[in-house]
Amino acid sequence: METTTLQAEVRVERGKGPARRLRAQGKVPGFFYGPGVEHTPLTLSPKELKNALRGERGRNVVFKLSVDGKDELAMMRDVATDPVTQELLHVDLYRVFEDKELEINVPFRARGRAIGVVQGGVLNLTQRHLPIRTTPAKIPVSIDVDVTHLDMKDTIAVEDIEFPAGVECRLRPKLTLVIVLEPRKVVEEEEEAEAAAAAEAAAAAEVSEGAAPPGAEPEAGDDKPAS
Repeated sequence: METTTLQAEVRVERGKGPARRLRAQGKVPGFFYGPGVEHTPLTLSPKELKNALRGERGRNVVFKLSVDGKDELAMMRDVATDPVTQELLHVDLYRVFEDKELEINVPFRARGRAIGVVQGGVLNLTQRHLPIRTTPAKIPVSIDVDVTHLDMKDTIAVEDIEFPAGVECRLRPKLTLVIVLEPRKVVEEEEEAEAAAAAEAAAAAEVSEGAAPPGAEPEAGDDKPAS
């Protein structure tokens, strides 16, 4: 199984004040917890964390966390960053096991150019990430699907995708993930034309119901010029 080594130190002090002091020293406060592990406060290296987050697996990287000379498998459960500088503020690491399944989200991507898109259609992905269940060793970098065969209005549902062995998608099998839509401009023009035709028909119906037949004399009581 592919892992990334992450060194950590157990910190004694807790709270906002000590956390701010750690960040001022160029370090990141965090916690390690999970099955069979006490909630342990840690001091981490931002460089190692940033390198992992920038990798192809992003937050789905599996760490070999080294704490006090003992190695544990861990994954990121939560990451807090500064909204302006994007600097790491806090990281929660969760204990995982190589042979125990977990639920996680992985990126969902379309590959190729659909026939319908070549004809002017628009490819729409209803999900950007897919929730899956698998073991840490089998977590895919992403779930990719070939869309080159899709024509206008064609779709791909969850049940149409061949997931890697040992990977189960948590979404409904019939849920549509990909669809080629007709060009928005064409659809809008058709809708406008239909609306105009309907309005025209409604106006014609009102005229025919309220107007006298052609050539008919006004009925008694109608206003008319004196003879």
